[in-house]
Amino acid sequence: METLTDFGIQKALTQLGITEINKGTSTGLESFSNGELIASYSPVDGSLIAKVQGSTKEDYETVVAKAQEAYKTWRLVPAPKRGEIVRQMGEELRKHKDTLGQLVSFEMGKSLQEGLGEVQEMIDVCDFAVGVSRQLYGLTMHSERPNHRMYEQYHPLGIVGIISAFNFPVAVWSWNSMLAWICGDVCIWKPSSKTPLCAIACQNIMKTVLERNNIPEGVCNLITGEECNELINNDKRIPLVSFTGSTRVGRHVGQTVAGRFGKTILELGGNNAIIVSEHADISMVLVGAVFGAVGTAGQRCTTTRRLIVHESVYDKTVEVLKSAYSQLKIGNPLDSNNHVGPLIDKNAVEQYLNSIEKAKAEGGKILVEGGVVEGEGYESGCYVKPCIIEAENHFEIVQHETFAPILYVMKYTNIEQAIEMQNDVPQGLSSSIFTNNMREMELFLSQQGSDCGIANVNIGTSGAEIGGAFGGEKETGGGRESGSDAWKAYMRRQTNTINYGTQLPLAQGIKFDL
Repeated sequence: METLTDFGIQKALTQLGITEINKGTSTGLESFSNGELIASYSPVDGSLIAKVQGSTKEDYETVVAKAQEAYKTWRLVPAPKRGEIVRQMGEELRKHKDTLGQLVSFEMGKSLQEGLGEVQEMIDVCDFAVGVSRQLYGLTMHSERPNHRMYEQYHPLGIVGIISAFNFPVAVWSWNSMLAWICGDVCIWKPSSKTPLCAIACQNIMKTVLERNNIPEGVCNLITGEECNELINNDKRIPLVSFTGSTRVGRHVGQTVAGRFGKTILELGGNNAIIVSEHADISMVLVGAVFGAVGTAGQRCTTTRRLIVHESVYDKTVEVLKSAYSQLKIGNPLDSNNHVGPLIDKNAVEQYLNSIEKAKAEGGKILVEGGVVEGEGYESGCYVKPCIIEAENHFEIVQHETFAPILYVMKYTNIEQAIEMQNDVPQGLSSSIFTNNMREMELFLSQQGSDCGIANVNIGTSGAEIGGAFGGEKETGGGRESGSDAWKAYMRRQTNTINYGTQLPLAQGIKFDL
């Protein structure tokens, strides 16, 4: 295995403002002095990269006060000028794309191409947000009363709390923060404790832009440590909480924030399926299914977890998949020759192994053997083999999301049955059908079709573009982030009526004479 120096990781960290590395010292959050140290280990080789100073409750209060003060100034900056700041953030990210992409890959474990792609996604979101900053539109309505005008407008909410997950340690934060900023909000980010260095790097990059433009530092805030989750969830000063994570935790977040009449954007679990029609181009299925199932080692919320295949092409599809899986290279994600990197930690490996055993116990048939990869270069113990299991959709383990490269394959006889199987899980994030039959395409996209927030034709379940609103239904939480009109979630809507006449008529023809 190549060394860290060969890939420039230490240089990348230094360039991103993280200087105390591989020394067991705290780094990056100078103002936090009393919190518990959070160790960041790389799943690539198991090494300790650094320890980050966690935030105490006192630190949290300091950050919230700073955010509140910054909001008073930031909300008064015209939206297009806020967009200009975000544009500069995008330019700064372009300068650091290679170094930040390497850090994402090394700290999280995804391939370098995916790490670079995640940073590019941040840049794309910046570009999108700049355009939106000139389009924070409302509506005008005709009043039933003479000499009256009605319209609606949007105002910023205030502080947006962002709780993100390890699998996309920077991109999901950018989906929220860039839109929140152009809307006039300020942000407090609590990243996953498994990937704190990526967050510190982003904070350093954003801080450069804010300082250059004399923007209050409190516009962009970072706190660390799992205890901060509950502080955010219960804080009435934070009107919106965006949470990305498991359905189990998301249910708690939703209930807690709703209990104080706050708003949430919930991006939770996925149990995504590809339907393979008898009219499908199998060569296209191969690319979509394999990348969907093994990309990021199966640790995407949009990972392909189920392959629902028409019985007439089932055997052919399985053979093609088995052949492709035999050619997958597992190893250091910073090596571009490898397809599959490690899982995030040994707990994830344990869940992967347990899921395989549960599938076998329920009657699943192993088509491609799984297991932990051992030997030189795999010392972290986090590398596993992508696994294919023939299963039934009703299996309990199939109904459950396992964040690992396990693909369940099953047969169907007609398109209506396939759609029913696709929908017959608690989650509703992403879905796909491969077919050249127009009727099947349209049926899949109709009200009788996929019940997911994302429904694709002839592409896989993962790899969403930022231009469309991202999110899902059912136990996926119903939140929408990134594109389309997702910006509205970061603002409050206000209806205004203006009487420019000399009389005061009441609505609905009510008479109230004095």
